[in-house]
Amino acid sequence: MVKFMHTQRLTAKTFKMHHQSTQASYTRGCISELSYQGQNPALLNMLLFPLLKQLGEQSRWQLWLTPAHKLSRHWLQQAGLPLEKSVQIASTERISSVSAMIKALRSGNFSVVIAWLPAGLSDSERHELEQAAIEGHTLGLIMREENTFDSPGGQENRLKIHSSLLH
Repeated sequence: MVKFMHTQRLTAKTFKMHHQSTQASYTRGCISELSYQGQNPALLNMLLFPLLKQLGEQSRWQLWLTPAHKLSRHWLQQAGLPLEKSVQIASTERISSVSAMIKALRSGNFSVVIAWLPAGLSDSERHELEQAAIEGHTLGLIMREENTFDSPGGQENRLKIHSSLLH
């Protein structure tokens, strides 16, 4: 059973369970990680868009904490995501990104906070993100672009998501 109170790496296997219980979990608040490679836009369309569209029906904002790239308005429009509820903050510093995500999650002003955070978060950073999501009743999505999906212990089954949302 997947526990949504803890940070987890979202895999193809756990996505179905995650998607089915999304309504309950994001009202409690949780953090999930999405690993992706930039070669398969179909996965982004099928998996991430429905979740973000559903969250867009809430009265709260959607916050995108992105690397130094500008979020594409055209991409948001094509995806059917609410431009009037989407806010982007570009950040290049690891500490300020983690801190900004924690503050945004805790505020409760956002239905979802999507952030590109570096690998190697400390246990205390993960715990603080989880607690902030719970306090703010907010879904936190940590996006990670990875060059390879090979792991030292063998191939892991991970969800890959297209990265053309940034330009």
